Amino acid sequence: MDNNAIEKEIQAKGLNAPRLTPTLIESKVAAEYYMRASSAVGADVPSHTSLECLTLCILVLTNGFTIVGKSACASPENYNQELGNKIARANAIEQIWPLEGYLLKEKLAAVAV
Repeated sequence: MDNNAIEKEIQAKGLNAPRLTPTLIESKVAAEYYMRASSAVGADVPSHTSLECLTLCILVLTNGFTIVGKSACASPENYNQELGNKIARANAIEQIWPLEGYLLKEKLAAVAV
């Protein structure tokens, strides 16, 4: 899903009630970290080769909450760190939307009372 394309469509339709936007969601990210799952496993723990194909993205939000996104490929030959980072980040960003949606709904409900 292309959140920016949807945002343009929302704006074109003049839908301007309180809502979430891609810009707002991005503004909630304070820091981001990427790693292969194999590097996250301690040296004293047996590691499975499949962890070489799993990319993790940890987003730290402005309030300190953390979200983990992931990306994995089936074939080790297809692993690409840059692509894995991009997909894992997108997975993490998608998790922010429902959290922020809940907060917005709480604020709107408080105003309605």
